[in-house]
Amino acid sequence: MRLVRFLMKLSNESVVVELKNSTVVQGTITGVDMSMNVHMKNIKFTVKGKPPVSMDHLTIRGNNVRYVILPDSIPLDTLLVDDAKRLPKVKSLAGRGRGRGRGRGIKKK
Repeated sequence: MRLVRFLMKLSNESVVVELKNSTVVQGTITGVDMSMNVHMKNIKFTVKGKPPVSMDHLTIRGNNVRYVILPDSIPLDTLLVDDAKRLPKVKSLAGRGRGRGRGRGIKKK
């Protein structure tokens, strides 16, 4: 299971997110998109060395996330079950014949 898929299942959970610049964000996840952008509500935003700031809503860009710290009350065994349906792999014929060009149908006499 991909990390993004796991985080998408954490809607309405209170978590702590540490950013790459050592900022700590505490709040409730409202959603996570495929770019791992985390949308949160009821935020306590703490920049290192400064007093915390409260916010109603916040979106964190996915590439800024260092850690997502989960509470102990989350049932990880049920969240980690991979419920995505997998399709069987189909062998593609499009990649054949890479060695000597494509052939143009020219016949030598």
